[in-house]
Amino acid sequence: MNTTEVFEKDVKKINDQDLIKGDFSPEEASEIINHLFAKKINFHERKNFSDEIRFGEVDNNSKERIKELKKCKASLNEFMELAKKQGKNLRIKSSISVEII
Repeated sequence: MNTTEVFEKDVKKINDQDLIKGDFSPEEASEIINHLFAKKINFHERKNFSDEIRFGEVDNNSKERIKELKKCKASLNEFMELAKKQGKNLRIKSSISVEII
């Protein structure tokens, strides 16, 4: 058995990790969440731009994902604003699951 075969045999097919776990003020929560959404939206905007330049075609998957992300971000911002008005903190739990397919 070569090294690659041994590695592939021993490696997990799914890797789950905590991305965010804790209690935050509305301001902290807003900073964390808005930063994550901004990065993901930017990723899809760049991907779409690249496809338009290279192939002359819009990346419809990225365009749709941008709409979904902006809608979700707006909803979370309203929720965080509500917590702020009530003088409450927010508990955020977010995990990431990466799977070899």
